[in-house]
Amino acid sequence: MPPELIRVQPTSALRREFAVWAVAQRPKVRTVSESVFAVPAAQFTVMPERLLIGSIVDGRRYVSPDEDQAQQLAEGTELLGVGLPGPGSVPLPSPEIAPRRDAPADSSDRSDPDDDNEDEGDGGFGCDVCGRPFKSERGRDAHRRQAHSEA
Repeated sequence: MPPELIRVQPTSALRREFAVWAVAQRPKVRTVSESVFAVPAAQFTVMPERLLIGSIVDGRRYVSPDEDQAQQLAEGTELLGVGLPGPGSVPLPSPEIAPRRDAPADSSDRSDPDDDNEDEGDGGFGCDVCGRPFKSERGRDAHRRQAHSEA
Protein backbone atom coordinates (compact mmCIF):
# COMPACT_ATOMS: atom_id res chain seq x y z
CA MET A 1 0.00 0.00 0.00
CA PRO A 2 1.56 3.34 -1.02
CA PRO A 3 2.02 6.01 1.65
CA GLU A 4 -0.69 8.64 2.02
CA LEU A 5 0.18 11.73 -0.02
CA ILE A 6 -0.79 15.27 0.89
CA ARG A 7 -1.07 17.74 -1.97
CA VAL A 8 0.58 21.07 -1.19
CA GLN A 9 0.41 24.15 -3.41
CA PRO A 10 2.85 26.64 -1.86
CA THR A 11 2.43 30.37 -2.36
CA SER A 12 4.17 31.71 -5.45
CA ALA A 13 6.65 33.57 -3.22
CA LEU A 14 7.65 30.30 -1.48
CA ARG A 15 7.43 27.92 -4.44
CA ARG A 16 11.17 27.95 -5.20
CA GLU A 17 12.12 27.52 -1.53
CA PHE A 18 9.56 24.71 -1.22
CA ALA A 19 11.05 23.00 -4.29
CA VAL A 20 14.55 23.22 -2.80
CA TRP A 21 13.26 21.57 0.38
CA ALA A 22 11.36 18.95 -1.63
CA VAL A 23 14.34 17.71 -3.66
CA ALA A 24 16.53 17.56 -0.55
CA GLN A 25 14.20 14.95 1.01
CA ARG A 26 14.86 11.22 0.86
CA PRO A 27 12.82 10.00 -0.87
CA LYS A 28 12.32 13.16 -2.90
CA VAL A 29 8.92 14.80 -2.76
CA ARG A 30 7.12 14.34 -6.08
CA THR A 31 5.52 17.06 -8.13
CA VAL A 32 1.89 16.74 -9.21
CA SER A 33 1.86 19.78 -11.47
CA GLU A 34 3.81 22.95 -12.09
CA SER A 35 2.79 24.34 -8.71
CA VAL A 36 1.59 21.34 -6.64
CA PHE A 37 3.70 18.84 -4.71
CA ALA A 38 2.73 15.41 -3.34
CA VAL A 39 4.22 15.20 0.16
CA PRO A 40 4.15 11.88 2.05
CA ALA A 41 2.24 12.28 5.31
CA ALA A 42 5.31 11.39 7.38
CA GLN A 43 7.36 14.16 5.74
CA PHE A 44 4.51 16.67 5.98
CA THR A 45 4.50 16.52 9.78
CA VAL A 46 8.20 17.41 10.04
CA MET A 47 8.57 19.96 7.23
CA PRO A 48 9.30 23.60 8.12
CA GLU A 49 6.03 25.32 8.88
CA ARG A 50 7.19 28.57 7.29
CA LEU A 51 6.92 26.81 3.91
CA LEU A 52 3.24 26.06 4.56
CA ILE A 53 2.03 29.51 5.63
CA GLY A 54 -0.47 30.68 3.01
CA SER A 55 -0.27 27.41 1.06
CA ILE A 56 -3.20 25.32 -0.15
CA VAL A 57 -3.04 21.87 1.49
CA ASP A 58 -5.37 19.22 0.09
CA GLY A 59 -7.63 21.93 -1.31
CA ARG A 60 -7.78 24.06 1.84
CA ARG A 61 -5.78 27.04 3.01
CA TYR A 62 -3.18 26.04 5.61
CA VAL A 63 -3.74 27.64 8.99
CA SER A 64 -0.90 27.48 11.49
CA PRO A 65 -1.71 26.67 15.14
CA ASP A 66 -0.66 30.22 16.12
CA GLU A 67 -2.90 31.78 13.45
CA ASP A 68 -5.78 29.49 14.43
CA GLN A 69 -5.51 30.50 18.08
CA ALA A 70 -5.25 34.21 17.25
CA GLN A 71 -8.29 33.99 14.95
CA GLN A 72 -10.38 32.27 17.62
CA LEU A 73 -9.47 34.92 20.16
CA ALA A 74 -10.22 37.72 17.69
CA GLU A 75 -13.64 36.23 16.95
CA GLY A 76 -14.46 36.13 20.67
CA THR A 77 -14.49 32.37 20.99
CA GLU A 78 -12.87 30.25 23.60
CA LEU A 79 -10.12 27.86 22.62
CA LEU A 80 -12.52 25.01 23.26
CA GLY A 81 -14.46 25.97 20.15
CA VAL A 82 -17.58 27.03 22.07
CA GLY A 83 -18.98 30.42 21.16
CA LEU A 84 -19.30 33.04 23.86
CA PRO A 85 -22.80 34.30 24.49
CA GLY A 86 -23.65 37.43 22.59
CA PRO A 87 -25.79 38.84 19.82
CA GLY A 88 -26.13 36.39 16.99
CA SER A 89 -24.22 33.61 18.74
CA VAL A 90 -25.49 30.09 18.40
CA PRO A 91 -24.26 27.41 20.79
CA LEU A 92 -22.50 24.54 19.08
CA PRO A 93 -24.03 21.11 19.55
CA SER A 94 -21.91 18.68 21.50
CA PRO A 95 -20.96 15.73 19.31
CA GLU A 96 -22.00 12.26 20.31
CA ILE A 97 -18.85 10.17 20.45
CA ALA A 98 -19.31 6.44 20.28
CA PRO A 99 -16.46 4.12 21.25
CA ARG A 100 -14.78 2.24 18.41
CA ARG A 101 -15.94 -1.33 18.24
CA ASP A 102 -12.65 -2.59 16.82
CA ALA A 103 -10.42 -0.68 19.26
CA PRO A 104 -8.31 -2.75 21.64
CA ALA A 105 -9.22 -2.33 25.30
CA ASP A 106 -5.82 -0.83 26.18
CA SER A 107 -5.96 1.94 23.56
CA SER A 108 -7.71 4.55 25.70
CA ASP A 109 -4.60 6.77 25.85
CA ARG A 110 -4.26 6.97 22.05
CA SER A 111 -6.45 8.98 19.70
CA ASP A 112 -6.22 6.34 16.95
CA PRO A 113 -4.65 2.98 17.77
CA ASP A 114 -4.20 2.19 14.08
CA ASP A 115 -2.31 5.44 13.49
CA ASP A 116 1.28 4.80 12.46
CA ASN A 117 2.34 8.37 13.18
CA GLU A 118 5.97 9.08 12.38
CA ASP A 119 5.88 11.95 14.88
CA GLU A 120 5.59 9.59 17.81
CA GLY A 121 8.77 9.01 19.68
CA ASP A 122 10.92 9.83 22.62
CA GLY A 123 11.04 13.53 21.68
CA GLY A 124 10.49 16.26 24.19
CA PHE A 125 6.98 17.08 23.00
CA GLY A 126 4.37 15.24 25.04
CA CYS A 127 0.65 15.81 24.79
CA ASP A 128 -0.45 17.62 27.96
CA VAL A 129 -3.82 15.84 27.86
CA CYS A 130 -2.94 12.17 27.29
CA GLY A 131 0.86 12.15 27.59
CA ARG A 132 1.46 10.70 24.10
CA PRO A 133 5.04 11.59 23.03
CA PHE A 134 5.91 13.32 19.74
CA LYS A 135 9.19 14.10 18.00
CA SER A 136 8.02 17.55 16.92
CA GLU A 137 5.97 20.33 18.44
CA ARG A 138 3.92 20.52 15.25
CA GLY A 139 3.04 16.83 15.42
CA ARG A 140 1.93 17.23 19.02
CA ASP A 141 -0.15 20.31 18.19
CA ALA A 142 -1.85 18.56 15.25
CA HIS A 143 -2.63 15.58 17.53
CA ARG A 144 -4.03 17.89 20.21
CA ARG A 145 -6.36 19.66 17.73
CA GLN A 146 -7.62 16.38 16.28
CA ALA A 147 -7.78 14.10 19.31
CA HIS A 148 -8.54 16.56 22.10
CA SER A 149 -10.65 19.26 20.49
CA GLU A 150 -12.69 19.42 23.66
CA ALA A 151 -9.66 20.21 25.85
